[in-house]
Amino acid sequence: MDNKGFFGDWGGAYIPEVLHQTFEELKKEYAKARQDPSFWQEYLHIMRTYSCRPTPLTHAKNLSDHFGGAQIYIKREDLNHTGAHKANNVMGQGLLVQRMGKKRVIAETGAGQHGMATATMAAKFGFDCTIYMGEVDVMRQRPNVFWMEKMGATVVPVKDGSRTLKDAINEAFRDWVTNIDSTHYVFGTACGPAPFPEMVSWFQSIISQEAIEQIQEYHGKLPARIYACVGGGSNAMGAFTHFLDTDTELVGVEAGGHGIETGQHAARLCGKDATPGVAQGYKTMFLQDDDGQMLETHSVAAGLDYVGVSPILADLWEKKRVRFEAATDKEVMAALDLTMKKEGIIPALESSHAFVQAFKEAPTLSSDEAIIINMSGRGDKDIFTIAHAFDDPSWKEFIIARGKEYSSNS
Repeated sequence: MDNKGFFGDWGGAYIPEVLHQTFEELKKEYAKARQDPSFWQEYLHIMRTYSCRPTPLTHAKNLSDHFGGAQIYIKREDLNHTGAHKANNVMGQGLLVQRMGKKRVIAETGAGQHGMATATMAAKFGFDCTIYMGEVDVMRQRPNVFWMEKMGATVVPVKDGSRTLKDAINEAFRDWVTNIDSTHYVFGTACGPAPFPEMVSWFQSIISQEAIEQIQEYHGKLPARIYACVGGGSNAMGAFTHFLDTDTELVGVEAGGHGIETGQHAARLCGKDATPGVAQGYKTMFLQDDDGQMLETHSVAAGLDYVGVSPILADLWEKKRVRFEAATDKEVMAALDLTMKKEGIIPALESSHAFVQAFKEAPTLSSDEAIIINMSGRGDKDIFTIAHAFDDPSWKEFIIARGKEYSSNS
């Protein structure tokens, strides 16, 4: 990152004047933390004692045998506290909030995992907490909303626009502008104005810091490829960072939705529908029309339907260091089903996108090679969406029965 927050042509900090002082304070505290070894040690301590790190690297032997190619390893971020990689970032930002002396945090969330992690961090550190979440995502991620509220967070359904992640981000920025003295915006992904992309990636890099040691211990050498789903890009940057200077191929998997050719997707870097633009404080590839208006997106996974992508990933894509592919909703459900049946592991719908591409490519590699799939989260949060997608009759009966029960008691 250069001194203006750019990664090549991407990034920057396009912010209103009212936020300049707040961003200067944040950049100053972040720079001090980067230069202070005791900060990282404090961060590692809380992640080990509170968030159950290091997360395991699991050899998926049954899947490896099934495909008959590379040895498949799964980096188990689902076993991180709150069930996803999101805790890595929020705990780090929580330590920065303490240093800045602020008492309130706000966040945006799509799949609910970042909101869940932020609410958890706020409870741990004693901060007031408000979470902005698109109304559509509130409905399809109701279990996470329930837990956020039970931990004391205020969840605000955003009813503007498409009522999904991009609209939640807009609303969170409005809040921040109004409450800059008391409030820190815990940005959830490696997007937004500098220093957020680099800062979030730094905290998430704990994933690849662990994985690069684990794979060499278990397999004896570095993996041929690493696969990670890509919404904004935080779990992908976490999985890729410590492998950037190696020969390992890095593969990001975006949401193909109903198929890129249909226009109902959220593929920015592997399709042809995205163009360079500036929005939400930074420059990247956005799904937008010729007038710069953001397009509607679609994904079965609530955490992948964002219109933009990390400026760091845009730079790595432009430099051809990361290859990008897309997985359709149909492929995602098939990969999820196979993983559950073969390994007894339930990936989140977001993570399942990475499994799709890994399964396509594993048979093309030899059995003495390894690949890593970054399982960014677990699928418990997706039970309503998954059961609906599988058209499970017993689940329908259960929901209908509970609905009747609630109606009779009201």
